[in-house]
Amino acid sequence: MDLGTKIRDMRLQLNLTQEELADRCELTKGYISQLENDLTSPSIATLGDILSALGSSFAEFFKEEKNEKVIFTEDDYIEKEADGLLQNWLVPNAQKNLMEPITVELAPGACTGEDFPHDGEEFGYVLEGKITLTCGKKNYVCRKGESFYFSADRTHKISNDSDGKAVVLWISSPPNF
Repeated sequence: MDLGTKIRDMRLQLNLTQEELADRCELTKGYISQLENDLTSPSIATLGDILSALGSSFAEFFKEEKNEKVIFTEDDYIEKEADGLLQNWLVPNAQKNLMEPITVELAPGACTGEDFPHDGEEFGYVLEGKITLTCGKKNYVCRKGESFYFSADRTHKISNDSDGKAVVLWISSPPNF
């Protein structure tokens, strides 16, 4: 970890000069300059004073940022096609996350098959066509531009009873697909 660079970045985010930071910590401007240029290392007490003046803490300062992937493209998607269904997992390895988004493309007459009751919630948004959502013993028609949301504590499935294809963005929380 480059202490000096990190301290300089934090100081600049607060629009402080080296002299202003030095005054807040009862240090010299020269010491702050040497510290930011990695020409000296602070004691634990001095680093604590600097972090306090910068509105931070040891825990926050030394916390490692995850190099987390945020944007996913078609190259990342995992596709499965069978029985008139085309499913695309939009976030690889989403089963380790709190939710799992997929798109489901249903050919006319296709159905996802029954998903058994489980903990969590389900959300869907119809991107194209219309689907029939079955939750327990009830059926609901959901058209393009409409969405559904329900507790997954009963059997559920979606089917396409129309003459055209249907496409649904479906999100399960926690992951269940």
